[in-house]
Amino acid sequence: MQEFLLVIHRDLTSDNPVPTPEQMKEALKPYQEWVAGIAAENRLVAPPKRWDADGRVIRFEKTKEQVHNGPYAEGKASIGGLFLIRAKDYDDAVEVAKGCPIIRYGAIVEVRMAVPVA
Repeated sequence: MQEFLLVIHRDLTSDNPVPTPEQMKEALKPYQEWVAGIAAENRLVAPPKRWDADGRVIRFEKTKEQVHNGPYAEGKASIGGLFLIRAKDYDDAVEVAKGCPIIRYGAIVEVRMAVPVA
């Protein structure tokens, strides 16, 4: 088994966020059950973490680093949560990610395989 990062992207900052607060409330119990199912299969490496909508982005511009507010100043998607799972391969990890109930309301789940540090 390999480790995969599941990153849940959603709109946290616009005037009309997607999913809406009501949809997030509706998805909470199914989301908790989904994560509990992953844990019950001994596939949960690190529990879900939630992130604020603020953040900072550091870029090298011209001759020095520049710090900007917010992780996505140009877009609406922010990281709403992330956690690590165990899966056989990308296909297996994607099948787990497809079970995330929040995607039905417009969130996106990104899947990344962990690469050991050399």
